Parts: sequence; structure tokens; C-alpha cells
Amino acid sequence: MSTLPGDRRADCPPGPAAAPPTEVRDQAPGTVDLLVRGAELVVTMAGEDIPGGWVAADGGMVAAVGPPGSEPPARRVLDASGTLVTPGLVNAHHHLFQNLTRAFAPAAAEGLSGWLGVLRPLWRRLDEEAAHVSTWVGLAELARNGCTTTADHLYLHPRPRLVDAQVAAAREVGLRFHPVRGSVVARPGADRDEVPSWAERPDDVLADSARLLDAFHDRSAGAMTRVAMGPTALAATTPALLEDLARLAGRHDARLHTHLFEEPGEAEECRAWFGRPPGRLLADSGWGGRAWVAHAVHPGEEGVRDLAAAGIGVAHCPSSNALLGAGIAPLSTLRAAGVTVGLGTDGSASADSASLWLEARTAMLLARATGGAPAMSGRQALALATVGAARCLGREEEIGALGPGMCADIAVWELDEVMFAGAHTDLVEAWPRCGPPRVRHTLVGGVPVVRDGELCAPGLPARLASHRAIARAWQHAAPV
Repeated sequence: MSTLPGDRRADCPPGPAAAPPTEVRDQAPGTVDLLVRGAELVVTMAGEDIPGGWVAADGGMVAAVGPPGSEPPARRVLDASGTLVTPGLVNAHHHLFQNLTRAFAPAAAEGLSGWLGVLRPLWRRLDEEAAHVSTWVGLAELARNGCTTTADHLYLHPRPRLVDAQVAAAREVGLRFHPVRGSVVARPGADRDEVPSWAERPDDVLADSARLLDAFHDRSAGAMTRVAMGPTALAATTPALLEDLARLAGRHDARLHTHLFEEPGEAEECRAWFGRPPGRLLADSGWGGRAWVAHAVHPGEEGVRDLAAAGIGVAHCPSSNALLGAGIAPLSTLRAAGVTVGLGTDGSASADSASLWLEARTAMLLARATGGAPAMSGRQALALATVGAARCLGREEEIGALGPGMCADIAVWELDEVMFAGAHTDLVEAWPRCGPPRVRHTLVGGVPVVRDGELCAPGLPARLASHRAIARAWQHAAPV
């Protein structure tokens, strides 16, 4: 896997159950590349919903949206009759490699620390082949669940060029990809038994981060790949590295990311280690305005104020936090303070699923269970999975909504299904309440990555076979 294949995204070849888009040969003035038409409802998240509406895409971007009867001529037409059309979902936090240890029985009853202790010996086996196939399968899962953009925090680097293998997989599947070059280094003053044998040197982290930025970080409009950086946690970094990463990010206009406030007591530990609370440490290190963190389950009042003051967003991962017994992030408090909040699936070994619909539903349920029925609506849940997550990634001008000049990233959800029978008054409210919904089409830049429910990238059975072989070998091998 030393070379990267080109971007192989293409329309799905027609199959027995997948009719190709209607082709329009006569190109009248104003003809667009693609028209998605006939939806029950188009939810733009940038303005009013459009009953019976359409979305026109040209050059990978949204050219226009509008009501029935005003459609422009198009070279290709996708039928969206009987569907709900939304922006493609955006995943602000993932660990794709962890799907190789999904639902691992010896870790199933553990909290975060015990869970990590069980799984880290297995994850040390990660190599380019495992990184590629786990990313490929994970992105396929996301695409089939209506996701068009994902971040991925790869913080274990037992071998080189694992992120390169991930980027190759993303190009093959066709999703927008924000790899986060994570790291684990020895914290100053840490005992020897606190530092794992696979910890990296700060200089090596910086050198590889710079290499990845030069190779893959694309700041152009509609970019398919953007690179971010950040340690797995403050317990695995140094103030100097935080500052160096911020300077590097500033030179490349890149984003920064880490886990924060996932367990109780982090603020007190950070004060003991670094003399400052976590949010202030990040702000003092230059992370303000270009960072987002995962979890924020236990920020406390001080942590919420510091995140808001620094302009640092939060990727809320409700399923993972619930399964690991970590608690429930205070969404209402964070949002009231002005903190940007998006959704993340977290790793497939903690959430054991990669569905942003499930995360949106779970976020809504937990918010209402703890704050009362008015605490979150279905539309607010959808917003977390679209515009909120897009803001976390610094791409609110490009993704997470459907309007002229935005990326043509579109999810087309089936409504003519048993689970939506009887839902007629508010389809947006029904979306998280009545599913799980089935995606008919997922489009990235106006190009189908899922069409008629089928993944467009070829080779899924072979990838699953490879994934199965690696996962079984890891899970049945003695720890290394």
C-alpha cells in the first residue's frame, strides 16, 4: 500500500434493482449536471423546507434548490419520489480502525479505562493493510447510513503511513475525509508505567504531521481531504507539543482535535500536571478558534466557559458515552453558552455502530430524558448531525446544508417504509423518532456513493472477507 490510487468515484453500474439516472441528451441553456427531484420534502438546513422540492447540482456544488415546477434541465435526473431529502450527514468524531474489535466480549462490561486496557494490546497489531480495510469498511457503513463527510482520529501509530492507507480507502469509497493525525507521547513527569511502549517522540509526531499536511491537506473549495492533528488526550501530550501543533496548523490553515472531559476528574488532573484547567491550557496553546474536542461529558461550569471563550467546539458521542458508562454530556448547557456542538459516532469498538441517525436519535432521547420534552426537537437533532458537525470541522460554508454554492452532498431517505407509516404532519420530527430510516441515495459532490441502497464502490464482499480474517486473527491471538 505504498501508492495511492486515484479517486475512483463513479456512478454505480446499473444492476438488476438499480436503474441508472435518467439521461438528458439535449442540453438546453442552464442545464445542470444532476437534478434530484420529486421529494416529499427537501430539508435544506439553510432556509425553508421545500415540499415536493428538488436539488440541482453542477460541478459538484449545489446550483439551486426550489419548488416543484421550477426544475432546471439536467444531464442526469435521480428520482426522489417518496423520500425525505436532507444534507449529507457529517461525522465529527470516529476511530475507524476500532471496527476490527467491535463488540469484543472481554471488554464488554468495562468502563473506559478497563476497556482501553483490554483492547490496546490488540490494536498494537495495526498495519497498513488493517488500516486500509477497516477504513474502507467503516466508510462504507457510514455511506449506507447517509453520511457524506467524516473525521477520523487515528492516535495509535505502531507502524508508519497508516493515515496514507486511510486516505487511499476514502478515495476508493468516495466520502469526504478529515483524517486527524493523533498521537501519544510521554507527558512530563509521567511514571514509566504510564507511558506505553508504542508512545512516539514529539519531534516524530510533528514531522509526520507536516508530511501529511503537505501530501493531503486540501484547502480548496469542495476539498475531499483535509488533515487535522491532535493528541488522544491531555494525559498523552506536552504543552510544547500542543503549541507546536497549533503553529503547524496555523501555517496550513488546518484544524486541531483531541478528547476532553470524557471522565470525571480530568480538570483536576490537568491542573496538577500543567497548572491550568484543560480549556485554558488549549486556549493558551493557540488552539482557540480552530479546534474541536470529543465528548465533553464532564466539563463543569468552568470547562463550559473556557470552551465557549476559546471558540472550541464539541463532538457529542452519546452512544459511546452511554455504553462505556461515562455519562451524558450537558448539551443544553454547552449550547446555551455558545459552544458549537456536533455529533460523532466515536469508534466502532465503543459505540459498536456507525450511524449518525442513531446518534441523533440517542442525543434527542437523552436530552429529553434529562431536561424534559422541550429539551430537543427532531430538527435540532438533525442539526447536530449536519450544520453543527460541519461547524466543528470548520466547513459550515461548504457542507451540512443545501443551498447555492454548498457542496452537493445529499442524503435521500426512504419514507415509503413500515416504520414511517402514519407519520404525515412533520417529516423532520419523524426522521429521528420513527426509523431507522433506509437511505435510497447518498451523494458526495453530486456523485452517488450509494444508489438505490447499494454501495457504488466495487469490492465490498472481498473487503468484508479481508476484514473478517484480520479481526479474527487479532481477537484470537495472544496479546503482544
